[in-house]
Amino acid sequence: MHKKIFTTYAWPLAGIFFAALWASASTATKIGLTVAQPLVIAEVRFAVASAVMLLLVHVIKGQRLPKGNEWKQIAIYGLLNISIYLGCYVIAMQTVTAGIGALAVSTNPVFISFLSVFFLKKKLSWEVIVSIIVCTAGVLTAAWPLFEHATVDAKGLLILLFSMLSYSVAAVYFSGRDWSGLSLSVINGWQTLLGGLFLLPVTLFFYHPQQNQFNQSFWLSVGWLAIPVSIFAVQLWLWLLQTNAVKAGLWLFLCPLFGFVFAAWIMKDEISGYTVAGVVLVIVGLILSQLNKRKNEVVFD
Repeated sequence: MHKKIFTTYAWPLAGIFFAALWASASTATKIGLTVAQPLVIAEVRFAVASAVMLLLVHVIKGQRLPKGNEWKQIAIYGLLNISIYLGCYVIAMQTVTAGIGALAVSTNPVFISFLSVFFLKKKLSWEVIVSIIVCTAGVLTAAWPLFEHATVDAKGLLILLFSMLSYSVAAVYFSGRDWSGLSLSVINGWQTLLGGLFLLPVTLFFYHPQQNQFNQSFWLSVGWLAIPVSIFAVQLWLWLLQTNAVKAGLWLFLCPLFGFVFAAWIMKDEISGYTVAGVVLVIVGLILSQLNKRKNEVVFD
């Protein structure tokens, strides 16, 4: 009886919590940016998240360390997925609203599908082409009225889109590598640590002590990004993938909705007709990208 109840409710609860936690990252980042430089927020987030993950997998669970070529693969993955993607993302969020940030992040599966055509030799379908066009139109539609009020600028939006591209390249790279049974938790822990180390010289070069206040807002922002987002959301996503890889992608459709709800509630972002239209377009694009999709091998961090 209890097992049946768990089976019935675990899947939707895990999916809803994943979407909510994943979408909350943009708002948490905006809070941190009110008191600290973007790369400082990122570095502390990476340090906390990697320390917790590596302590869990190696000290508590006793899982093996990476070896041989696995270190090279993790380093490349960390460079693309942590240093470039999250480094650019947090910089872009200085001039992009929390809602737009969440909306852009939710389009990642579409661009991953597109890049898979070139790097993994997958067939280019009309669903992929149309979904990319529709999702891009959705982001631009939601952002359009914000240009007038200077809450979004073109430079920030371009950096944000570049970060999405780096993330997509990282996901495709990850999918095309042989990890020899290495635990996903081990890979995530080390790629987070190495990615943070690669970004550290840039962070130190641009560091200005007077621009950083390590107060309650800072630690609430970093703590949320490190634990609920980087650890709990990732573990929920991995469980969803292992349970049903095809249906797992459907939960990404909720991310834009949660993202704008959090942005309006906490950051007081305006929700207009353009916002609603943009979210609808992105969700339609994501649905199109999932048509006839047989397997999802993407790992989200």
